[in-house]
Amino acid sequence: MLSHKHLLGLENFPREDIQNIIDTAFNFREVLDRPIKKVPSLQGVTVVNLFFENSTRTRISFELAQKRLSADTVNFSASTSSLKKGEGFKDTAQNIEAMKIDAVVMRHPAPGAPKHLTEFIDAKVINAGDGAHEHPTQAILDMMSLQEKFGEIKNLNVAIVGDIDHSRVARSNIYGLVTMGANVTLCGPPNLIPDTITDLGVTVNYNIDEVVEWADAINVLRIQRERMGIGLIPSEREYRKLFGITEKRIRKKAKEIVIMHPGPMNRGVEIDGDVADSDQAIILDQVLNGVASRMSVLYLLLGFFSYKFSYNESWKFIYLFIIMLISLISYFLISNFSGAFNFKDIKFKK
Repeated sequence: MLSHKHLLGLENFPREDIQNIIDTAFNFREVLDRPIKKVPSLQGVTVVNLFFENSTRTRISFELAQKRLSADTVNFSASTSSLKKGEGFKDTAQNIEAMKIDAVVMRHPAPGAPKHLTEFIDAKVINAGDGAHEHPTQAILDMMSLQEKFGEIKNLNVAIVGDIDHSRVARSNIYGLVTMGANVTLCGPPNLIPDTITDLGVTVNYNIDEVVEWADAINVLRIQRERMGIGLIPSEREYRKLFGITEKRIRKKAKEIVIMHPGPMNRGVEIDGDVADSDQAIILDQVLNGVASRMSVLYLLLGFFSYKFSYNESWKFIYLFIIMLISLISYFLISNFSGAFNFKDIKFKK
C-alpha cells in the first residue's frame, strides 16, 4: 500500500512509494504478457474516469488497467453531462459518489482540480493530468521505462527537451526523477523554460547538441500551442532547427541514447519520424508500461477494498465445501416442498 490516500502529484511524494509503484508495475507487466490478461485484484471495486479534456493514451490505458484488474469501470464525458445544463462541478462529483463508487481518475484543464475534488468526496482520487500542473502516472511510467532499460534510475543523465513551461509531464518527471536520484537537464527555447525551474534541483542548457552528447536518455516534449499565447516560437521550422531531435543530431553522439516521448508526437517538429521509429526509441514500451503502472497505482490505492470480494486461492477448499453444503441443503428443501422427498421417510438403523 501507499502512504498517501490519493495520487495527486509527485511533488514531495516519498521515494519508497515511487519505487513500490514501479516494482509492482513490473509484476503487472507479466500479467499483460499472458494469454489471459486479467486478474481479480479489484473485483467489486468501481472506478469512474472523469475526463474534462481530450485524451487517447491516458484514458484508454486507465480503462484497460481497471478492466485488467476486474474493476467496474464507468466513463464520464463532460460534453454529454448535466454540466452542460448548468450543474456545478461539486454537485456533479457528489452525485457520482452517492452511487457508491470507490475511486475517481480525473483529468481537468484547471491546475489543482483533483486536489479540489478531494475536499468534497471521500473516494480515492488519481490525477490523470491537471492543466500545466502535474501528470504523475505519466512520470511513473517514464521512470519504469528507464529502469527497465538501464536497470536503475539513480545517477542516470536524463534530458527533458521542449516546451517545459506548459508541460505537466515535465513537472512530474522533474519531481520524480530528482527524488529517485537522476541527474536532470532541461533544454528548450528560453521563453518556454521558467526562470525559477532550477530551484527544483535541475540544470538548464539551451544548446541541444551539448545536451544530446551528455544524456543517457532524452524525453522529448511537444510544443503545446493550446496552452500558450501567440508568438512564443517563431515557427515550427525554426524550432526544429534549434531544438528538434533529428537523425543527424542523434548520429553525432558517441554512444547510443534512449529516446522517449509521452505523446502525442508532432513528427517533423520536435522529433523526426526516423528517430521515433528507430531501435533507440522506447516510445511504444512507454505506452505498454502505462497500462502496467496504472494497474499498479490502482491496486496499491484500492487493493484493500477488494479483499472482502476477491477469491483467495488458499481458501478454495473452504469455498467449495460451503458451496456444496448450500447446494445439498437447497436440494433437500426443494425436494421436500415439492413432495419428491420427505424428511419423515429418513430412517436410521438402530
